[in-house]
Amino acid sequence: MKATYRVLAMLIAAGVVLQAMFIAFAWFTAIKDMDDGLVIDKNYDGNIGHTLHGQVGMMVIPILALLLLIVSFFAHLAGGVKWAAIVFGLVVLQIVLAFLSFAAPAVGALHGLNAFAVLGTAAYAGRRAAVQMKVPEATMVPGAGVTP
Repeated sequence: MKATYRVLAMLIAAGVVLQAMFIAFAWFTAIKDMDDGLVIDKNYDGNIGHTLHGQVGMMVIPILALLLLIVSFFAHLAGGVKWAAIVFGLVVLQIVLAFLSFAAPAVGALHGLNAFAVLGTAAYAGRRAAVQMKVPEATMVPGAGVTP
């Protein structure tokens, strides 16, 4: 279960990187399309980059975050539940910020900023799991490099 926790956490972190790539691809494609004569108005549904960003952000990452939280109860990692819960909470916040951004576009800046928090926290949770997998539980001492 510890390995599953680590993999899920790192998949979430990788998912955030993909999200940045997808949204950059989406808007650079949109800009190129506008340069080629496309008119973006209320009928514009986006392009494949927008679709990927939406699907990964609304389905894949939230499912991974929920699985991480569930697995955290069985992985028996020091602080594992806490960090999985933080990741899950940040993912929920990310979705809320995305929806708020459609009504108040300036909130989109917080959506972008929170993505860094999701990335960092998920990577940290995965790294903590990796470290704890290398150290036998009997030798783990509070303050010896892995904090609960």
